[in-house]
Amino acid sequence: MADFPIIDAHHHFWDLEMGRHSWLCRTPQIPFRYGDYSDICQNYLIKDYQRDAAGLNVVKTVHMEAEWDESDPVGETRWLHKLHDATGYPNAIVGQAWFDRDDIAVVLDGHAAFPLVRSVRQKPKAALSPEKVVVGAPGSMDDPNFREGYSLLKSHGLHYDLQTPWWHLAEAARLAQDFPDTLIILNHTGLPSDRSDAGVIAWRAAMSVFAEQPNTAVKISGLGVPGQDWTVDRNGGVVRETIALFGVERCMFASNFPVDRICGGFASIFNGFKTIVTGFKPLDQAALFHDNAERIYRPM
Repeated sequence: MADFPIIDAHHHFWDLEMGRHSWLCRTPQIPFRYGDYSDICQNYLIKDYQRDAAGLNVVKTVHMEAEWDESDPVGETRWLHKLHDATGYPNAIVGQAWFDRDDIAVVLDGHAAFPLVRSVRQKPKAALSPEKVVVGAPGSMDDPNFREGYSLLKSHGLHYDLQTPWWHLAEAARLAQDFPDTLIILNHTGLPSDRSDAGVIAWRAAMSVFAEQPNTAVKISGLGVPGQDWTVDRNGGVVRETIALFGVERCMFASNFPVDRICGGFASIFNGFKTIVTGFKPLDQAALFHDNAERIYRPM
């Protein structure tokens, strides 16, 4: 698998000199699931990505919106197209969209006008723990305003990239069921940060509910545990259980770089994925590392 072709289904670029990523430039830092993120508060562009990915056969990439200035969400897409024209990367884009904005129709029209855009992401309002979930909270996936904006994705043929803790996956399942023509791609494996026995059992149950909807997929990434290194022993069970729940055909591996550099090197993470699926059939390995991302994101 040394030269296995890879499509990295989730990574970021940013140029902090543009002043568009306030969360990377502010002191004190915002609350973050990995804790201190000062290591990534620097420019990250194609040369930096290529340095991190050296030695792996990354043939295409999918850029995930990086919390660019919300006053100009399409500005990031415009900038990324200039990067693509100059460097050949990224090869597909997930744009920023806030479904409860008054101008969401204009925002989606703007993204859809660019040939690399395949999906959009909004991180819906999330409770800090399962016990604090409020059904229908403003900004949540059950919020009528959220759903009104979300309903516009179908007309543009756009997917929805969802990042939310696993305790909101029942809401995500309802969203998928009520809008069956829109594919929901769950980011970062449902954020299974609690690796206690009880935490893993609850995560698995929530992932199972979401996976029952046929218009869902998952990116296996973002598996870092605060204060701990990325290892096969720590993450292998989560990876295998995710693939068992969704099936090989609905899973994609991704780096989440440079964010996941906080917990592991690029090669360590991807070689870890390779080790975890060593016993899989070659066609299934190809699907996880390349073919599913090719089919879902259609990178250019």
